[in-house]
Amino acid sequence: MSNSLFPVHRTALHGIWVPLVTPFRDGEIDLPRLQILADGLIAQGVHGLVVCGTTGEASQLDSDEQGAVLAAVLETARQRCPVLMGIGGSDTYAAAARVMRFDDMELAGYLVSAPSYVRPSQDGLLRHFEVIADATSRPIVLYNVPARTGVNLELATVQRLAQRPQFGAIKEAGGSLAQMTDLIQQTPLAMLCGDDALLFAALCGGGHGAISAAAHVRADLYVQLYDLIRAQCLDQARQLFQHLLPMIRLLFSEPNPAPLKAVLAMRGQLREELRLPMAPVGAACRAKLAAALEQLMLVPAYAPASRQAPQRQLQQAPTAVQS
Repeated sequence: MSNSLFPVHRTALHGIWVPLVTPFRDGEIDLPRLQILADGLIAQGVHGLVVCGTTGEASQLDSDEQGAVLAAVLETARQRCPVLMGIGGSDTYAAAARVMRFDDMELAGYLVSAPSYVRPSQDGLLRHFEVIADATSRPIVLYNVPARTGVNLELATVQRLAQRPQFGAIKEAGGSLAQMTDLIQQTPLAMLCGDDALLFAALCGGGHGAISAAAHVRADLYVQLYDLIRAQCLDQARQLFQHLLPMIRLLFSEPNPAPLKAVLAMRGQLREELRLPMAPVGAACRAKLAAALEQLMLVPAYAPASRQAPQRQLQQAPTAVQS
């Protein structure tokens, strides 16, 4: 096992984290485009990146491809920004083996989802996460997404896991603000909102940040929202979130990441290419996304003081992806 470059410290898992899409070109991963995308998000002030999450179509990538994606993002991040590696699947020991494979890389930790499809008991969930944690000394971010896995990680189970400091945070994507509030109030974990439409309410209720797919589009505004709420500028934050919400809703109106890739393609950041069974969005959704994007791009840019130089660099945009 390796010691983490970013030590186990729950406050390090705060802020706006982006689960990266995986760009494709003619069926292959477009690593240069992925690196440009990651660099742009870092320049806009995001607090962390996630590789091989659901948004990254990780289940459609083989092990070698996952390793290549991770290496490319780490090369780009160059310790400017922490990176989590997504670990999923229903086979506990296979997941632990993947952790061991990646553990020599300069990771901030792992985002580990509940096992999908098999719907284990709460005791089974507990043991699943413990076995994976035993495979590494790095921080673990729990990921609760019952709409995808078929099982809810209950508060009592999270509380038991939280007794082990290695479990530093939870991405909560169960669609329940009440469940988020219980996690904030009754566990020591950093609660990262995984439902973008609930982001404003979650942060106002004491949430510690988000792992937000929607933050690919105008990431600077998500960082601004986080900063405004931390500064208790709630009226400004509410107004800003009203600008973000139409795009957020559209990005999840069809299965993620199809709408997101459509928007990023409109911005010239990648080709609109997915791997089956994911398919591109329909024409009606595409038209709505284009209109929402036009409005969102009118919102003034935000540059945190610590990121002003990178923000100036970001304005020198890369050339658009050619179809």
